[in-house]
Amino acid sequence: MVQCKSEEEPEFLLRASHLTNENHTWYKAFEYFAEILEERSNGRIILQNYHSEQLAKEIEALRMIQAGVIDMTVTGSTLNNWIEIMAFCEMPFLLRDEAHMDQLIHGPIGKRMEREMREKTGFRALGYFQRGPRHLTSNRPIQHPDDLKGLIIRVPNVPSFVTAWQALGAKPTPMSFSEVFTSLQQGTIEAQENPFAMIKAAGFAEVQEYVNLTAHVVSWTYPVIGEKQFQAFPEDLKKVFLEAARDMQEFERQLFLENEKEVQDELKAQGMQLVEVDKESFAKKSQKALFESLSPEMQKVHQEIVALRK
Repeated sequence: MVQCKSEEEPEFLLRASHLTNENHTWYKAFEYFAEILEERSNGRIILQNYHSEQLAKEIEALRMIQAGVIDMTVTGSTLNNWIEIMAFCEMPFLLRDEAHMDQLIHGPIGKRMEREMREKTGFRALGYFQRGPRHLTSNRPIQHPDDLKGLIIRVPNVPSFVTAWQALGAKPTPMSFSEVFTSLQQGTIEAQENPFAMIKAAGFAEVQEYVNLTAHVVSWTYPVIGEKQFQAFPEDLKKVFLEAARDMQEFERQLFLENEKEVQDELKAQGMQLVEVDKESFAKKSQKALFESLSPEMQKVHQEIVALRK
């Protein structure tokens, strides 16, 4: 965060790094956030948004926030590289649906996740953005884990994703999101997995034929600011900032719901085929490896989350 001195400049100039492009709901929500922040702070806070990993790849952006070089991003399970409990905000085959997810976020485990983020990594969560379920895209239909054998799948740099796809018989390859389209085009990877909105925004219909409806992850992500950067605000601006962040979450939620209805039809119109899969087989085959990858303490948390479904 640049704290500016001259009359023409804002008191606080914030920079946010986004892995998504400018068509995605997260980026649009941050643009709305920038607009209302400037207005409500009377120009004292200005937020500049950079899409498509222009400033940094996802993990590097997090390190740059910790170092105070930039200020904000959107993140979730990537924080599992720092804190074990963050695996649960995007754990494959764990959450049943959005209602189960909301129970987790608003309950004691969700509160603990936000507290550990702040205390152990220096990131303050400003609410959360819902992600649609993640589905696998490919150039051959995948209906059962047996169809995955040897398939090279791009995954984000998240340990539980690597564990799950390895257990299912695929070859998971961690890679920055900005490199995925070209890698699919060149055949370096053969498949990738993401929610509908990311599949559409990234133009994957040009390089992938099938959306296999695995719904293997029901998850959310956090808009975050560095805690040091937040604490540098005077009290009046902290209040303005947090209220604007709440409105940003509401704005994004509406965009997300509208987008989810339209995006499947748009992908079909672009030539993609939606494939029903044997979800239970995927869940069963990966369950043991995922559970055993957790520490004894996190295995207890996992059991508590599963118990919420009942």
